[in-house]
Parts: sequence; structure tokens; C-alpha cells
Amino acid sequence: MKINEIRQLSDNELKAELERLKRHLFDLRSLAVTEKLEDPSMLGKTKRDIARVLTVMRERQGPSNPKKSKSKKKQKKKG
Repeated sequence: MKINEIRQLSDNELKAELERLKRHLFDLRSLAVTEKLEDPSMLGKTKRDIARVLTVMRERQGPSNPKKSKSKKKQKKKG
């Protein structure tokens, strides 16, 4: 699934897609253990799709913790 397609989904659709992908990954892992998996690259592709969905969900939440300003450390002058 492309990131543009994922961004067009509603929040409820994202949750449903995430559950579907997790179930698919579970099924693929089960097949990999019990049988010969036809396309082993599907494991990695499914993991990346899950990461994309989680990224979009996180982007929509907005910043939960505002970034703290970094304190400037005093630099020692040489010489």
C-alpha cells in the first residue's frame, strides 16, 4: 500500500487496516514455520505497511510532548 493511499483513509479505516495487516503478518509467520512460504519478501513488505499506517496515525495525533528547548552548553575557548 502506498503512503498516499494510507493518508486518504479515515481514522477508523486506519485502525481496521492496522488490524488486518497485523493478522496478515501473523498468518505469514505461521506459514513460514509450517510450510514453504511462496514469497518470503511478503514478511518485510507487510512490516513496512504496518509501519506506514502507524506513522500516519502518529502524525494525526500531533505532538504529545512539546520539544524542550535545548540548553546551550558553554564551549571552552582554546588558547
